[in-house]
Amino acid sequence: MSDEPRLYGELAPWWPLLSAPAEYAEEAEIYRRLLVDAADRPPRAVLELGSGGGNNASHLKRHFQLTLVDRSAGMLAVSRALNPECEHVEGDMRDVRLGRTFDAVFIHDAVCYMTSEADLRAAMATAFAHCRPGGAALFAPDYVLETWRASTDHGGHDGVGRSLRYLEWAWDPDPADTTYLVDFAYLLREADGTVTVERDRHVEGLFARADWLRWLEDAGFDAAVHQFDDGDDVGTDVFVGFRPRS
Repeated sequence: MSDEPRLYGELAPWWPLLSAPAEYAEEAEIYRRLLVDAADRPPRAVLELGSGGGNNASHLKRHFQLTLVDRSAGMLAVSRALNPECEHVEGDMRDVRLGRTFDAVFIHDAVCYMTSEADLRAAMATAFAHCRPGGAALFAPDYVLETWRASTDHGGHDGVGRSLRYLEWAWDPDPADTTYLVDFAYLLREADGTVTVERDRHVEGLFARADWLRWLEDAGFDAAVHQFDDGDDVGTDVFVGFRPRS
C-alpha cells in the first residue's frame, strides 16, 4: 500500500530495536486474563489480527495456540523469527477470511490503523466471523476520543551490531475528523558506526467510546469496555466482545 508506514515496509527489520518483546509481558498478561474471563471456557485456539512483529505473541503463545495475521510481509518475517512455532498468515484484518473459527480473537494497537468507521466496522466483522459462539474478541486501541491527547515519546534499543533510537510525536491537525498523526524520527546506527536518520508518518484512527460499543453490538457481539492504568494519567480502554452462543 502506498500509504503504508515505512516501519512496516523497508524498515521492518529494525522493529525489534524500536519495540522489544520483553516490554510487552505485563500488557499481554492483562489481555490474556480478559480473554479468559470473557469466553465461556478457557480459550485454546486464538487468532491475532494485525500481529505485527509478534511481541504480544511471544508471551501469549505460552497459553494459547496462536494464528498470527498481518498485512506486512516484513513484519511477519520478524515474527516468524521470534515465534517459529506459530502459524503466520499474510492478510488484512478488514477482509481476511480463514474459513475457520477460534476460541478468541485479539487485535492489539494495529486496530489504530482503521481510520474510518467503515474500516473499523470491517475489522469487527472479521473478528466476529472468526470467533466461535461462546468465544470472545478483544480490541486494544491506543486511544479513544475521550482519552486522546498530543504527546511525545522516545526510546530504542541496542542490538547485535546495530542500534536504533527514535522520537515519536502524536498530534492532531484536524480534531473534526477521525484521524490523528504519529510522526517518527529514527536514528539507525550500523555496525560500522554509520548513522542515518529516517522519517516515518503513521495515520491512525480515533473514535468515541460509545461508537466502539455500538459498532461492536452491530457486528453481533455483546460488548463491554474495560479500563486499566497504563502508568499514564488517562488510562487505556480495552473493548471486549462476547459472541452469543445462539
